[in-house]
Amino acid sequence: MSTLATKVLGIDFENPFILSSAPPTAKIESIDKAFTLGWGGAVLKTITPDNLEMIEASERYASWKIGNKVCGFENIELLSHLTIKQWLEGIKYLKQKHPTKVQIASIMAPVIKDEWQNLVKVFNNSEADAFELNFSCPHGMPEKGIGMAIGTNPEISAMITGWVMETAEKPVFVKLSPNVTNIAEIVKAVEMAGADGISAINTVQSLMGVDLDTFVPMPNVNGKTTFGGYSGISVKPIGLRCVAQIRQNSNLPILGMGGVSSWHDAAEYMTVGADAVQVCTEVMVNGYGVIAAMKQGLLNYLESKGFSSPADLKNRAIANISAHEKLPKQTQVYPHIDDALCIKCGKCAMICDESEHSALSLVDGHINVNKDACVGCSLCSHICPKSAIKMG
Repeated sequence: MSTLATKVLGIDFENPFILSSAPPTAKIESIDKAFTLGWGGAVLKTITPDNLEMIEASERYASWKIGNKVCGFENIELLSHLTIKQWLEGIKYLKQKHPTKVQIASIMAPVIKDEWQNLVKVFNNSEADAFELNFSCPHGMPEKGIGMAIGTNPEISAMITGWVMETAEKPVFVKLSPNVTNIAEIVKAVEMAGADGISAINTVQSLMGVDLDTFVPMPNVNGKTTFGGYSGISVKPIGLRCVAQIRQNSNLPILGMGGVSSWHDAAEYMTVGADAVQVCTEVMVNGYGVIAAMKQGLLNYLESKGFSSPADLKNRAIANISAHEKLPKQTQVYPHIDDALCIKCGKCAMICDESEHSALSLVDGHINVNKDACVGCSLCSHICPKSAIKMG
């Protein structure tokens, strides 16, 4: 029998699905509802010193859709508006009502040692299970010298991590930004400073689009906008890359995130190094109830593979990621066309001709493959409207 239970840094998770620090974890009542529906834990919306000013913009969201499906989401919302006292009371209430659920206190402060350590001391005495250091918010806070302004600088990241580790009495995850040239450099810096674990990734800095009638970019804040944090299913390849690079350079536990919308996404993150996953945008567009399908889907998959728990998935794909120069290049693959599925539209032949190789042709209602011209790039298999082409 398989189980969804897993352990990270000595913390027992009843399942590996955790709500990210974001709007879905901004209210105690909302987290209460999420826990009741089956989420294994939540990272509380980032807590700051009470004197750190938070003035929000309106509008603050924008989205990119294909049909009715939200594929990308931009957010310029800031951090928690609850006071430290309200969070302390809320954490206690949630732990009493949901004792098996994990609560991780996300914190952020100015680059002042006492400010960080005072926050840590306060929540050391709470029933939170761990800390997450928000070094990576890409909008609003970098202008104050915090958020992504910390997480893109290895020296400052290491310094603040060291301050926290001097004081913390609970495990500490450092939340990293994808908006860096070399995420491994930041990982090594915070690991050397004593971090217990890594959370990755925060949102990708973005500009969603421009209204071509008014020339106002989105989201429209009374005629202006700013660069925001991009999330949703379209950032999963970036998140997977970052988590894999972190795992290639560190053995620290990882809470992976970025475009997790299904059990399948979660399993992929685990195969490249994640111990558990965080979810945000999928909840913001479809609600807390998505957890039921995520849990059941992952459990079914684990049982089908004969795995006892999510831990059995961890790192299984890492050995198959290498530098380009080390890829096996001795075997040539070719497209194989399923005539029963092919509608003879000729799109594959056109694209192949216009994208370098001219290896395909539509002759007498059949796609022919010129193996002398084919390089096995696989472009034809990706653009076929009927998925009639397989490489082999």
